Amino acid sequence: MALNYIWVSFFLITFIVAIIKLIGGDTEVFQNIVNSLFESAANGATISLGLIGMMTFALGIMKIGEKGGMIAIFAKVVGPFFNRLFPEIPKNHPALGSVLMNFSANALGLDNAATPLGLKAMKELQELNPQKDTASNAQIMFIVLNASSLTLLPISIMAYRQEAGAAQPSDVFLPILIATFFSTLAALILVAIYQKINLFHKTIILYLGGLLALVGGALYYFSTLAPAEIDVISRVFGNLVLFGLFVSFIALALFKRVNVYDAFIEGAKEGFDVAVKIIPYLVAILVGIAVFRASGTMDYLVEGIASLIAYVGMDTSFVEALPVAFMKPLSGSGARGLMVELMATNGADDFAARVACVIQGSTETTFYVLAVYFGSVAIKNTRHALPCALIAELVGVIAAIIVAYIFFG
Repeated sequence: MALNYIWVSFFLITFIVAIIKLIGGDTEVFQNIVNSLFESAANGATISLGLIGMMTFALGIMKIGEKGGMIAIFAKVVGPFFNRLFPEIPKNHPALGSVLMNFSANALGLDNAATPLGLKAMKELQELNPQKDTASNAQIMFIVLNASSLTLLPISIMAYRQEAGAAQPSDVFLPILIATFFSTLAALILVAIYQKINLFHKTIILYLGGLLALVGGALYYFSTLAPAEIDVISRVFGNLVLFGLFVSFIALALFKRVNVYDAFIEGAKEGFDVAVKIIPYLVAILVGIAVFRASGTMDYLVEGIASLIAYVGMDTSFVEALPVAFMKPLSGSGARGLMVELMATNGADDFAARVACVIQGSTETTFYVLAVYFGSVAIKNTRHALPCALIAELVGVIAAIIVAYIFFG
């Protein structure tokens, strides 16, 4: 329901702003909006079709993991923790393994692998969902944590900074890790409050403490490396882990005498179906975002906030990075383009450019994630998923700005 109101708001606000601009003499405004509308509709279909290959491969591999037993092993490892966060999922259910695989791929910055693994998890969670058109508690917890952008290795951002001539491309690594930790923590707390989950249970505290120790250890290790070493080691490690998991799936299935090829084909067929199903949902959200941006509403919003911040006497050095914050929930590529443009205009080591990089690394394309994931299983009533995800996103942005002041201000 929340997505419905926001989607309608995009069009209504855009129309009002465009009328005002037309009266003011901008005769191109409606042409720009319509062109953007058709272009984004085509992009939505292209993105969905582009997922077919990855979805086909990833779900084929996951089917091998299911039949070979590797997913069940993962489910047992995270079972005690996930059983507290996802009480609706039966113990050792394959969905737990799929959820873990998705979180791991996201944390390692392997976006191409994370999406199909996440769609696989949603499909399995939907099988447990008694109300097929309404998001279950488990699906909401999974989606909101997914949208909170837990990132351990922001390789692409460091690469963009290096290309833009940053003196130390990896100097945003620590701030991103800290900011994304707060956004994920906020997501977990918000959903737990809605769903009445006790986060102070000893099992949850033990697992979260272990995760914090792991993140802290990785943080310390990377802080001892040169920027070039961080880039090489993180890229090699992430892809090694991913390919190693694929090989382990196949090896265990062979050991258990599973017909690996037939299992892959069975899962691959499911991948094709899922990729095609998300087209209407993705086109809908991208069109809404495109018309909102093409009308100039986004620019007015940023200018208004900048004026308000200046009026109350606060420092406005970070304001130039706000377009990235506003764009990121709507469009990942749009936010990335704004970040790159800011670095090109002001220099990669400019304060606002660094803030933009931290925001880019600690936030997620919330509307895209909700549209694709819920659309893949035809869920219409998303309940408290959107407000929780957007608040976690806001926490990530605020944390990014504060941390940037601490490190670079």
